[in-house]
Amino acid sequence: MDWTEVNRRLFLDRYEIAMAAAYVREGRADTTACFDYFFRNPPFDGGYTVFAGLGDFIAGLEAFRFGPEELAFLEKEGFSSDLLDLLGQFRFRGDIHAAAEGEPVFPHEPVVRVEGGLLETQLLETLLLNRLNFQSLIATKAARLVHAARGAAISEFGLRRAQGEGGLQASRSAFIGGCTTTSNLEAAHRYGIPAIGTMAHSYVLSHDNELDAFRAFARSHPDDSVFVLDTRHTLESGLPNAITVAREMEGEVLALRGVRLDSGDLAYLARECRRRLDEAGLPAVRIIASNQLDESVIRSLVEQGAPIDTFGVGTALAIGRPDAALDGVYKLALVGDRPVMKTSDSLPKTTLPGRKATTRYSDDEGNFVADAIHLEDEPPPDRILHPHEPGRSYSLASLHREPLLKPVLRQGRAVAPLPSAAEAANHARTQLKRLPAEHRRFENPHTYKVGLGPELAALRDRLSRSPRPQNA
Repeated sequence: MDWTEVNRRLFLDRYEIAMAAAYVREGRADTTACFDYFFRNPPFDGGYTVFAGLGDFIAGLEAFRFGPEELAFLEKEGFSSDLLDLLGQFRFRGDIHAAAEGEPVFPHEPVVRVEGGLLETQLLETLLLNRLNFQSLIATKAARLVHAARGAAISEFGLRRAQGEGGLQASRSAFIGGCTTTSNLEAAHRYGIPAIGTMAHSYVLSHDNELDAFRAFARSHPDDSVFVLDTRHTLESGLPNAITVAREMEGEVLALRGVRLDSGDLAYLARECRRRLDEAGLPAVRIIASNQLDESVIRSLVEQGAPIDTFGVGTALAIGRPDAALDGVYKLALVGDRPVMKTSDSLPKTTLPGRKATTRYSDDEGNFVADAIHLEDEPPPDRILHPHEPGRSYSLASLHREPLLKPVLRQGRAVAPLPSAAEAANHARTQLKRLPAEHRRFENPHTYKVGLGPELAALRDRLSRSPRPQNA
């Protein structure tokens, strides 16, 4: 089944249909509503999240339908004909504002704002969270790997370890986060990501000896050969045979592209391979390393001076290890003209009411300084209030400002073509450079300043004090 076809197949949780049925019965299906998507904690104990998944979410939303088979199933589940009649005609007609894919975003701030009728805005919840949470997690992981590699390339090798069809989304979001290539051919085809592939140990084992295997592979791929060196012994067999075939290829006006290390002491082996390749007059042969890599291992290899040109990262990247999930949520903020909020004994768990905007502030050099969450009809403030610590504030008066959320859909129609994966990747690369280093470091990153506009803070406090917290 094509992945987009899944979006037509009840890609939602049952409670969304249950609420939709109640809204229909109450006559409130078309009551206007506003929801916010945000997260509470950056993944991997980091200081930021790279926003990704918007393109796949919008594509899924455009394909979101209830056909005869789905309606028949819902009828068996006991849902009313009034609801089924509405679902049979369902198409999202609301408005969506969102940050750009590839944008660094931070806890508690609205990253996506969805407006429309109660029924339609509720039904898309699972689709939105599924696409945005996972892809933002993987894009962030990729950005961390790129940061650790300090200029070496990161290639995504994770499809075989990914969770089913999620491997396509993992490849896409890894590319947005900074990976330069993927081994996933379907992702390469669908999203325009450059594909890369070497050989498996099985290819070498299928021949009588390693030298014959390398020669045969070179004949089949004269301009694209990468040999895996550790099937027998990396330095005593694999590397000498690779050098032999590389010299033979040069005699035929061809060239070996690279060698791959997949086990052992990668720092030591990379240094020895580089030394011997250079001595053999093969400085252009690149060294690729794989085998259970993550940002910690890569950073260690770089700090040891390992001359590795490309790191192939699979499992840790494709599944977002160790976090496995981003805690993004989708919360109601406005019903009709009534701002609403979920209250909690813990202020960080209390949501923010009303239709809101997020504004980003930067200094004269273009570096990000802070973000303000404020009511949409409240001008971007010159001072923000700490969201969880009353009495603390921060001045923004001298800084440049730009809206973080921009229109994506109006009345269900695209405002402009969404950027490609490559364009989102370029945006991520540009914007991450604007995030100061103290927020990008791995150990104890600085907390990026995200605060509230005065009018929003006053509204939240007023609703919190009200005997009926849901009423303005």
